[in-house]
Amino acid sequence: MCSVSSLSLSDESLRSRLAKEVLDLCRIDSVTGDEDVITEVLAERLQRVEGVELVRVGKSLAVRGPWRGRPRIGLVGHTDTVPPSPIDPPAAIEGDRVIGLGASDMKGGLAVMLALLDDLDLETIPYDLALVFYDGEEGPFEGSGLGPLLEGVDWVRDLDLAFCLEPSDNVVQVGCVGTLHARITFRGRPAHSARPWQGENAVHKAGVLLQELADRSPREVSCGGHVFREVMSVTLASGGRARNVIPDAFEMNLNFRFAPNRSIEDACAEVEALVAGRAEVAFADLSPAGRVVTDNPHFAQFVDMSGADVGAKQAWTDVARLGQVGVDAVNFGPGISAQAHQAGEYIDIDLMVESYGMFRRFLDSDG
Repeated sequence: MCSVSSLSLSDESLRSRLAKEVLDLCRIDSVTGDEDVITEVLAERLQRVEGVELVRVGKSLAVRGPWRGRPRIGLVGHTDTVPPSPIDPPAAIEGDRVIGLGASDMKGGLAVMLALLDDLDLETIPYDLALVFYDGEEGPFEGSGLGPLLEGVDWVRDLDLAFCLEPSDNVVQVGCVGTLHARITFRGRPAHSARPWQGENAVHKAGVLLQELADRSPREVSCGGHVFREVMSVTLASGGRARNVIPDAFEMNLNFRFAPNRSIEDACAEVEALVAGRAEVAFADLSPAGRVVTDNPHFAQFVDMSGADVGAKQAWTDVARLGQVGVDAVNFGPGISAQAHQAGEYIDIDLMVESYGMFRRFLDSDG
């Protein structure tokens, strides 16, 4: 076991281990819905760790060390990736980077989790430690493997603080914005495009609302001393059935990202108030915002021991899902936020080493 004091970015053994671990993970295809192989690989890997309990629910895995009545800390990571880009290069180590689909989002985080599990003495550290590996995060809210795992494994719901190792550049990101999608449909009446006055153009009817959205500035909302930005964006639009026919329907998808102080019901009500009866509204994929838990004493201890910066999470993560079952959670991972979902995705090895060291200083501390 390496000592905390020996950790540095020049620790070539640790650098090599982490780089190889994330490279091996990136070489396993695990696009959302196709996580069977990576689940089997991780299950075999975790079964080799002495003194831990391993539970499997579907394609999700939860492992814990001895439960001795100490504060319970969880490290949580998803195993799936978005689909590859046609221009993605093969997974490889190039200098100080590991290139590969999911390297930052978030197989680099999984590599750090596995290294910590290997190195920590789970009997003597001042925390009870659990690790969660789950499928389906990059897909719809309802399809995530974390939901069934939380329902089926009671000790995962009993964590005192969980870290979602989403890419955050080793910044602790508190809370997360909620997200919803609304299908907004304007109705018109068809006519020949040479005589548009005989119909009602559904696309034109949407113009006023589209301009209102274009003029809408991000709304800054402070929660727990951190600023979140509420934004509405049209992300898809379609209408019309022929080039010479006035369109009688026009649909657009409105995505609303809302602050942690707002419920899903409040967010839906704001969208309906904006549309104000001018079109039909149907909501889908409603995901709650994540609570800001800066008052959690273990959060404060982690920030103090790690020296990490703290900011708001301007995106949705499973911090929200954990919060729904009463688990305080924050985002903290070595992945590069700007690399998530990029072609040629990569992660810096230095960031993985740094993340590992920050977790070690916390988990090996006396509290």
